[in-house]
Amino acid sequence: MTARYLQDEHHIFRDAFRKFLEKEAYPFFYDWEKDGIIPRSFWTKMGENGFLCPWVDEKYGGLHADFGYSVVINEELEKVGASMVGIGLHNDIVVPYLNEYGTEEQKKKWLPKCISGEMITAIAMTEPGAGSDLAGIKTTAFKDGDHYIVNGQKTFITNGIHADLVVVVCKTDPKERHKGISLLVVERETHGFTRGRKLEKIGLHSQDTAELIFEDAKVPAENLLGLEGKGFYYLMQQLQQERLMVAISAQTAAEVMLKQTIKYVKEREAFGQSISKFQTVQFRLAEMATEIEIGRTFLDDLIEQHIAGKDVVTKVSMAKWWLTDLAKKVASECMQLHGGYGYMEEYEIARRYRDTPVSAIYAGTNEIMKTIIVKNMGL
Repeated sequence: MTARYLQDEHHIFRDAFRKFLEKEAYPFFYDWEKDGIIPRSFWTKMGENGFLCPWVDEKYGGLHADFGYSVVINEELEKVGASMVGIGLHNDIVVPYLNEYGTEEQKKKWLPKCISGEMITAIAMTEPGAGSDLAGIKTTAFKDGDHYIVNGQKTFITNGIHADLVVVVCKTDPKERHKGISLLVVERETHGFTRGRKLEKIGLHSQDTAELIFEDAKVPAENLLGLEGKGFYYLMQQLQQERLMVAISAQTAAEVMLKQTIKYVKEREAFGQSISKFQTVQFRLAEMATEIEIGRTFLDDLIEQHIAGKDVVTKVSMAKWWLTDLAKKVASECMQLHGGYGYMEEYEIARRYRDTPVSAIYAGTNEIMKTIIVKNMGL
């Protein structure tokens, strides 16, 4: 069943984007995984073809497209591989901060380059000693004339190696917790800003994740995003969409893994027949198919409400934890149904098995999602 928020133009767009990926991504993805990074040339091609931030207003070079296009892009990128997550982060998580809270001058300066692929973005929240507790960050930014002097360290930063613009979450008033947080946009060539290690991860091998280091980094005061001290509020405003994007990827991954496994069990034979004929295999697939269908129904309704501008923080929190947990479960079940071949690198399910678990950790752990739900239940 086609989601109601997708019209004919979205399906035409999906076909065009899929053909682009079949030419520019699928043939090279295995090499990108081995190399540990997606080349900038791919980002440039994405930009040239209108696949970066199409929702941005036309006056900045965008297409003023609705959120349905973001859903399509995110789904098709996930089908290539979970390591494409950095593009979705750029498109629908980081650039919206620039668009929503940036001044007209900032938007004119940065948005066109984000759309063309000339600039790649990242958001730096997590620190070695602060993850889910954002109010506990230690990175500071003190005003010194017409600059902020930034000191601190960030880690697990998606797009950390490629990023030309980093939205840095920092404390402009260390005496405060939530009210002391501000957002600064740090540019690649900023004096005192360096990249630490490119981090080696269990999965998401071609997605560049890095440490970022700020040692008396001198950031122009005009790079403050929005108002000083309002950073935590801005983060809370934007996290609904970030967590929704994670849920969309998790649902898509589960659908891909189920489809691949159904194909495999039909082809694989044991004891003189296809293993798809064994009731234990059939029941496991039936159970997964049911849960995945329930997930898709809930998610599509959630996307419609998000497009309508409704506050769906509680439901997004539900979707984020439930769908990422479901994707983890499906990855494990599907690997088991592949038998020994599921543990081989040549089979995609092995990569999916590695890539999936982190979705329950980033964008707020699933434990944090349950805490939000409980709080909004009045408990």
